[in-house]
Amino acid sequence: MAIRIVFLKGSVFWYFKLVMRKYFFPYIATILILIVIVACNSQSEPANAKPRIPEEKKFGSIKLKYEDTTQPEFRRMVRRLDSFYAIQTRTGFNGSVLVGYKGKVLYERYYGLANRETGLKLNPNSAVQLASVSKTFTAAAILWLHQQKYLNIDEKVQTYLPQMPYPDVTVRMLLCHRSGIPDYIKWVPSFRKDTKTPMTNADVIAMFAKHRPAMEFRANSRFKYCNSNYAILASIIEEVIGMSYEDFMRKYIFDPLGMKNTFAYNPFKGLPYGNTISYKANWVKEPDMFADGVLGDKGIYSTVEDMYRWDQSFYKNTFLSNETIEMAYGPCSFEKPGIKNYGLGWRMLCYPDGDKIIYHNGWWHGNNTVFYRFIQDNFTIIILGNKYSSSIYRQAPVVYSILKNTDADKGFDTEG
Repeated sequence: MAIRIVFLKGSVFWYFKLVMRKYFFPYIATILILIVIVACNSQSEPANAKPRIPEEKKFGSIKLKYEDTTQPEFRRMVRRLDSFYAIQTRTGFNGSVLVGYKGKVLYERYYGLANRETGLKLNPNSAVQLASVSKTFTAAAILWLHQQKYLNIDEKVQTYLPQMPYPDVTVRMLLCHRSGIPDYIKWVPSFRKDTKTPMTNADVIAMFAKHRPAMEFRANSRFKYCNSNYAILASIIEEVIGMSYEDFMRKYIFDPLGMKNTFAYNPFKGLPYGNTISYKANWVKEPDMFADGVLGDKGIYSTVEDMYRWDQSFYKNTFLSNETIEMAYGPCSFEKPGIKNYGLGWRMLCYPDGDKIIYHNGWWHGNNTVFYRFIQDNFTIIILGNKYSSSIYRQAPVVYSILKNTDADKGFDTEG
């Protein structure tokens, strides 16, 4: 009997071990793993840690108090900007700067000379060649004519300039640089020995009609920035409205907006006294050449104050309706990935979260120009230089950082 009892006790023990191994150990192991995970998290996240806050949207979040310029925050911002531009001037920057917010000028400075030969310093009346920033005016003029039913941007260019080749190109394709038409600045010298005497827009159109240079790609198949597009648009304005581009701009845009120091350059009349001379980086004057008499793609002179008037007109719908402005701000090319795009007269940075910066840069001879518009904040950066300096194009993100009171390298993504 004793031997049988021992046998029974051994069986019970063996059975207990089997049950534990099969059913309970997996649960115990799972619980132990969970305890380890929780312990690890508790080490990386302090017990008193604050709840995570979603990252703030980059744009539409600027909150500046400009009513009292004696406030420490405002004065600190000005000191940081002054310090930044002190460095820029030591490395060659010569130009004007304006930063505006909701119609108020927050920062305005003039660094250097308008005319080195006479010693004239840059000042609020010193107009600078805008270079390609002039395209924003040409595009707005075309869109105004479209808005007023003088033309239709989806009509063919030949509807308004029948002597032009390229039957498939529309006005809209010129506006968004999808025409495929070659750049006149590159091909005209092959047919014109005199590359120093300025041409007119009429001369350029006549050369297109005569020489019919081949298209670079099929119309509307891709984007390629091209000065010909905007020279042709200027000629369309003249044809449709029956007045010169220069007169149209003055009558319909510059005068109504109070842009008293803004004008379209006419090399045959010369540069009015007091305006800026264009210089190379070594202070050698840039002479006029064959393309300097062509308007639409460049050629408008302006000041930072007048450009701020231009900027603010879009918020007030002074010249263009809101519907037309939204059309201009719409990206038109999607063949390549990334945030960079071009609308109707405007470059743009289109971010995945829906934020957008509307801008245009310019470079012609020694003139470098920057016009950044943070439309969700009504915040604007305008930089106009008349002595060549490529660093101008890197200034806007730093200025933005200073206004946001963040580190200088925390500006905004320009590449995506």
